[in-house]
Formats: sequence, structure tokens, C-alpha cells
Amino acid sequence: MDQTDIPAPVEHDRAVFPDGLTLDCGTVLAPVEIAYRTYGTLSANRDNAVLVCHALTGDQYLAEPHPLTGRPGWWTRMVGPGKPIDTDRFFVICSNVLGGCMGSTGPRSPRSPASGKQRNTDADEPWGTDFPPVTIRDMVRGQHALVRHLGIGRLLAVVGGSMGGMQVLEWAATYPEMVFAAMPIATAPFHSAQNIAFNEVSRQAIFADPDWHGGRYWEDGAIPARGLAVARMMAHITYLSEEALTRKFGRRVRREKTTPATPCTVSESQSLSLFGEIFEVESYLRHQGSSFVRRFDANSYLTITRAMDWMDLGAEHDGDYAGPFAGTQTRFCVISFSSDWLFPTSQSRILVRALNRAAANVSFVEIESDKGHDAFLLDEPDFDRTVRGFLSGAAEHAGLGQTRTTVSG
Repeated sequence: MDQTDIPAPVEHDRAVFPDGLTLDCGTVLAPVEIAYRTYGTLSANRDNAVLVCHALTGDQYLAEPHPLTGRPGWWTRMVGPGKPIDTDRFFVICSNVLGGCMGSTGPRSPRSPASGKQRNTDADEPWGTDFPPVTIRDMVRGQHALVRHLGIGRLLAVVGGSMGGMQVLEWAATYPEMVFAAMPIATAPFHSAQNIAFNEVSRQAIFADPDWHGGRYWEDGAIPARGLAVARMMAHITYLSEEALTRKFGRRVRREKTTPATPCTVSESQSLSLFGEIFEVESYLRHQGSSFVRRFDANSYLTITRAMDWMDLGAEHDGDYAGPFAGTQTRFCVISFSSDWLFPTSQSRILVRALNRAAANVSFVEIESDKGHDAFLLDEPDFDRTVRGFLSGAAEHAGLGQTRTTVSG
């Protein structure tokens, strides 16, 4: 994990907005590009669009092989013909968030003369750590521009888990007239002190990497691979439950062999000589870390985690989480998982109580699962049925015709 080749550029579908966006920090970021993918067919009335918002380490490739890794899309099991988010019936949109590194404007994007202060360097120099701070609401502003660019006046539904769920809530709060139904999954209307603490440890791991170079690592043809990998390992632990880790790995050990084709670092060599074997859970986390650095940018990781930390829907309403939803006509389905300790059910209940005080149409489901926070990405039949049922009900209430016979979840 000490050094990894810099990923080759990938061409993405993008919408370009020359006038850019005014961010919450006051900066006018222009131009702005939002990379996206769509699945299914937009109806003649343009009324069957479902926006899916991705989590921290996701991107727009939710239902097709990833162009960098070749792995299946992160929600292939949920999005597609006959699946809970049925592309035979719905037009599904997913965009890379503002600040991301898969085609949307972010720290890895080249600076533009319209963007403000300049260095006396090559015009293609990336923003790096000079990229302005963004918020979850700024990300939603970018998505809003994309949706309008696609000619859609109202979304049938906005769906997302974790950080994606934060975006769902911002959509419902900022553009309520455009959201018929909202499904925030495994999320909260604020980022807790515990979650901010985990993010800070991850960021410090990146800063401590000798290849960090003050955030200008590209100038040395390097990336802070070890620090970014440790950040991913730290975060990934929070996505799982103790039960899931025990079931999957227990205390099983394996012999970690190294060959000339897969050299280990000095620290890893010392670890092997001292211990001889490593636990399978250790090997799993190392794999998660090493694979992550091949597709993600460290400065984007810093930008996005900070955006999550600043998330607090009640901040502009004297701590009242009902305030952002006053008078809302949006239909809500809030979902939590019993073993999720990153965004526990107690935080979902805070959201549900706030929506009830705002007289919103809201249903709440806690899914019994031992898979932890990542349960919304894994095989959970009760979750599948909930998503399918809510979207079908929303379509019925919105007056959409039934274009196909769905299969049971």
C-alpha cells in the first residue's frame, strides 16, 4: 500500500454548467461539471424519474461495471429490470457528487480562470487542497442543475443511503416542490460527534502519509496511498457490525505469503516476521484499503468527509429538525437497520419525530439485520420489499401508469 499507480483518466458522461454554482461558503465555482449515468427510459410526461444519491465512497456507476475496477456497480442488486428500483418502469439517474473524483468538478479537476485566485502555473493544474469547501446542500445544488438540464421538473423519488440519505434529506428540504417521494436510508439529519471523530482519524492518516506533500502529491507523481488505505480501513470497520465480522472472519488466521510479484513493505515484512500469520479480518481490511486507492482521490476524500461533518439540518432552525420540512408535501419512507451503529435507529427516530411534527406523510421501517451499516448494499429481502413497495405506492399516488408486471422481492 506504499505506492500505487495514478489511475488513468476515464471519460464520463457529463453536464457542463458554464455559470457554475454559488456555494454555501460564498464562492462562485464556475464552470461546474456533473458526471452522471442514467438507466431506463424517461416517460413522455417526464414523470418517472428516480434520483439515486451515492454514499461517501460510491459514484455514478451504480448498475453497471465500474470503468476503473471492472467490478459490478455498487447497487446492481437493487437497480435494473424487474428489480426493486425497476428500470422497466423508472428512469434512474445517479451523479457523482460535487467534490468527487469520477468526473464531477472536484479537487482533481483543473482550475479555471472563472474560479478565482490563480497560481502562476500550468492551466491544467488541479485544484487540490485549494478546492473550496462544499456542503451536502452544495452537492444537491449540482444534482438539481443536472435534473433540470435533463428536462425534468419533478422527481418521482429521491433515494439514497448513508451520505446518500443526507442528500435525500437536503433535496426534500431545499427543493420540496421537486420531490414527490423521499427515501432516506441508514442516515440522519446531522453528523454525530462520534462520526466526526472517525472522519478526523481517517483524515489524519492521510496527512501523515509521507507522500501527502501538503496535498500537492501529483507534482511528485505520487499519491498518499498508505494514508488513504488506512482511512478506508478505518471507515470500513464502521460500516460493519460485530456480528458480521464474527460470522465472516471470526478469529481465523492465514499465512500471508509474499512473492516478487507482490512485494510487501518494510513494516509488513516486520509484521510477518514477528507474527508469522495474520488474522483473516486483517487481510480483508488490507484488501479493502489497497483496492480503494486505485479508484479514489485523497483530496476528494477529505472534501467529502468534511461535507458530511458539516451536515446539520437543524442548524438554521435553532436546532429544530422539523423546521426544514414545514409544510412539506413530500411522502417519506425512513429506513434504518437494527445493527447499524454508525447511523443507529435512534437517529432515524429523531428524523421521524421531526417529520411527524412537520405533519409530513412519513412511514418508518427498522429492518432486522446483523450486517451493520452496509446492510443497504447487501442481500436483505425485507429491505428489498420495502423499497419496491414504497416506490410502487409512490408511483400509484403520483398517477403513473403500470408499464410492466413487477416480480416479488
